[in-house]
Amino acid sequence: MSSATALLWLGSYPAARHLLDAVNRRIPPPPPDDYPRYRADRARRARLLSLLYVPLDPGHVVPLRRAPDVRTACTAVYGPLDVPAAVPLRELLGVLGAAEWRRRGIAVPALGARIHPHYGVFAPLRQEYVDLVAETPLPGTELVFDIGTGSGVLAAVLARRGVERLVATDSDPRAVACAAENLARLGFGARAEVVRADLFPPGRAPLVVANPPWLPGRPRTPLDHAVYDPGSRMLRGFLDRARRHLTPDGEAWLVLSDLAEHLGLRTRAALLGWITAAGLRVVARTEAVPRHPRALDPADPLHRARSAEVTSLWRLSP
Repeated sequence: MSSATALLWLGSYPAARHLLDAVNRRIPPPPPDDYPRYRADRARRARLLSLLYVPLDPGHVVPLRRAPDVRTACTAVYGPLDVPAAVPLRELLGVLGAAEWRRRGIAVPALGARIHPHYGVFAPLRQEYVDLVAETPLPGTELVFDIGTGSGVLAAVLARRGVERLVATDSDPRAVACAAENLARLGFGARAEVVRADLFPPGRAPLVVANPPWLPGRPRTPLDHAVYDPGSRMLRGFLDRARRHLTPDGEAWLVLSDLAEHLGLRTRAALLGWITAAGLRVVARTEAVPRHPRALDPADPLHRARSAEVTSLWRLSP
């Protein structure tokens, strides 16, 4: 595997799992607080671990001893399988983990319910940003645009707060299906419309909300699109276009972590400059400190930056 030669495993399924774990342990971690080395390590680790394949028979059956039943999870992600195939074990584990999250759901205290993420859609495991949207005073309840809705968690929180009509958008068809399913399950389907769009739907609203990816950078996996924003495209697109989709007295809520600032990827001055250039002004800002385990883990390579991170809800107006 170190020579970038893929290996098709034909032994038992538990042994394949042990081999994958052993390879992962043997890859040295990057030095602490070195973000470029951290990203390079993650990419190298992903490439190496993706070289261990397991076979898939028609119908998504893993023909290995003591293999789990993966048929339902794989069919939901890949569709029907009529010919023999092979899949990286690392990817298969991701598919199985996503299926379990989708089945069980994730408890969202601010919602008083559970959100069920689909494969490839960002799961709301961190909830500081959810709490900020749940607690900030609303400028109105007649209409809200939720931009880049993902799992639909923010749209659901806003619906629970009494918003009469919501239009949630996402460019990823998986996220559109996921948000629509969650909102319907929670009983908000009649008030919430989920559409596939590049940022904004047509029209204007008294409130537009966005929680764009927090780090400028190139995404390498489907889930990376929820974390990395190449050239800050979504962040700047939201700011640049928000004014033309707001009512005159409306507000744009930008929910954003300052982790990029601690990693030296963006400055606060640059963010404020983009806000001003978009014809917006800061009305108020509320903050939340991280509570997720990685921010509290001193063994994390980016512990210093994560422990200093603050998530803010910027209230912006024309």
